[in-house]
Amino acid sequence: MRVGVLTGGGDCPGLNAVIRAVTKSLIQLGRCEVLGIADGFEGLMGKAPRARPLAWDQVSGILHMGGTILGTSNSANPLRDTATLAQVQRNVGALGLDMVVVIGGDGTMSLAHGLKQIGLACVGVPKTIDNDIALCERSFGFDTAVATATEALHRVESTASSHHRVMIVETMGRHAGWLALEAGIAGAADIILLPEIDYDIDAIVRRCRERERERRQRYTIICIGEGAKARGGTLTVRERVEDSPDPVRLGGVAHVLRQQLQPHLKSEVRATVLGYVQRGGDPTPFDRVLATRFGHHAAQLVLGGRLDRMVTLQGGRIDSVDIAQVANTQRKVPPDHELLVMARDIGVCLGISGALHGARQPGQRVAL
Repeated sequence: MRVGVLTGGGDCPGLNAVIRAVTKSLIQLGRCEVLGIADGFEGLMGKAPRARPLAWDQVSGILHMGGTILGTSNSANPLRDTATLAQVQRNVGALGLDMVVVIGGDGTMSLAHGLKQIGLACVGVPKTIDNDIALCERSFGFDTAVATATEALHRVESTASSHHRVMIVETMGRHAGWLALEAGIAGAADIILLPEIDYDIDAIVRRCRERERERRQRYTIICIGEGAKARGGTLTVRERVEDSPDPVRLGGVAHVLRQQLQPHLKSEVRATVLGYVQRGGDPTPFDRVLATRFGHHAAQLVLGGRLDRMVTLQGGRIDSVDIAQVANTQRKVPPDHELLVMARDIGVCLGISGALHGARQPGQRVAL
């Protein structure tokens, strides 16, 4: 059996751990031949395929490494048109691939699902620092990104305290606020703003003014996801990329919020956009283990002939779901999630006006 492996979408800590586990498991358990496809789906879209054999020694020593040894692309679209799809089919045939293990986010899973029309069977492995893949409670890369964002929040707190400033830290998270939520809680943010909850600028101003009047801590830390927006406002678009499965790139909402807040506060307001630093670096031990579990299970799906499925984590157990259930869907923070309720109960402002922006009173109904 000849199996291809590719990494699609943005880079993410833990990708190499998956490549290692998939390759070693397929060689050890099934004596398969494994090919690493270069630069995601781009490696299948050119006039000639770009791939190389992955032997046992070639994937040894990469468990701890960030990024991906295969390269990746978040703009390659094999479903772009019939000519591109036909070229992909020819390249798959030229490589003699029986199937492909596709490692990526919801966009990559959507593309993998679409390749069924040319008869290419895929097994998916969920990857995203946003933790927004449907039917998967935690994806690898997320824990590392939370750790990075949490450290950033901790570091800006010292300058916020010294200068009595309002410090805004922007995390990634286009449509789902898991990263901002968990990093904000871990980093003791006073205000956490998510894409799922349009914020009321008046509620944020009130909280900042309350902090200004405190004797011990005259500063405010705000953690905001890049997809957050004011009530009645629009998303902050950094750039648009033509001919891409993900044409809209967000970023800069922290600066927008700074401009909204500064006229209403005595404190100086500063903004920091973490950007791609959240994707880089070595994966945490948790992500190394989770990525290895995912890769091993993906190999078992291949060897068991259970194709067109994506590995998932549900109830703490590794399982799989039909890729069709994941394609073009996202996992967002639900309004009644326990972390939101907990954050509010310990006094974190969620950007909501009225009494709901702070801790609820005993017996008060939970509503966000």
